[in-house]
Amino acid sequence: MIAFVGSVFSPYYAWARARGEARAEDHAALNVALYGPRARWAMTERGAGALARTADRFVLARSALAWDGTALTIAIDEVAAPLPQRLRGRVRLFPAALAGHAEALDGPGRHRWRPIAPVARVEVAFAAPALAWTGHGYWDANAGIEPLEDGFAHWTWSRAPVGSGAAVLYDAVRRDGSAVSLALRFAADGRAERMPPPPQAGLPATLWRLRRTTRADPGAAPRVLATLEDAPFYARATLATRLCGEHTTAVHESLSLDRFRAGWVKALLPFRMPRRRGPR
Repeated sequence: MIAFVGSVFSPYYAWARARGEARAEDHAALNVALYGPRARWAMTERGAGALARTADRFVLARSALAWDGTALTIAIDEVAAPLPQRLRGRVRLFPAALAGHAEALDGPGRHRWRPIAPVARVEVAFAAPALAWTGHGYWDANAGIEPLEDGFAHWTWSRAPVGSGAAVLYDAVRRDGSAVSLALRFAADGRAERMPPPPQAGLPATLWRLRRTTRADPGAAPRVLATLEDAPFYARATLATRLCGEHTTAVHESLSLDRFRAGWVKALLPFRMPRRRGPR
């Protein structure tokens, strides 16, 4: 799940910027992706009239996120795309601790990343489709003052449970040709420890021929367990890998902003990312 104010992957936001009339609050969305036999996807974009925010609450049409100091509760009431199916349920995320860590992903600090709760427990209960489970989770935030594609050409990210904590890897190629590589290990109490970035390891390209790489312990050979999203500019997968001396399963993302810049890619996106006018 991703809550957007100024959806970085919105073709409507990109077209509005090109016209010189873009306002982040007019391009808000809640992206929800369920995988497996009852897979559904929702990312309906809405304008400022459907959005309300306070320090501890985010409301977008019929969906809402609320933080009570102990848990983040996400109430989901969306319509999936491209097949219009109801997507309704609740997710609760209980952080083991809140991390005070933050990073600038570029030199000037126009793009910032904060891993809010690198280690968390989640409770999931959906009515449509009917399913429920509990497991471990992760909560972070990205913010920027320029379009993502203006700052970066490509990046990869991954997060994996390690011991009682988690390891997070970030690699990005900036528009000026420089690169950033972050390797962080988080303890269950939120403390962050920088690690030397492990060696790079190749992964198979996606069906859209999107290049994928990751990092893993020396001698390890990470493999793709499942490709969850395979889009022209973005891929999400689960990996079997080894980090910090442990065999683990990572969630991995690859993002090509060069691909996203292409007009033909933006023309495809409304099929998965419809835009709805009005407060609902």
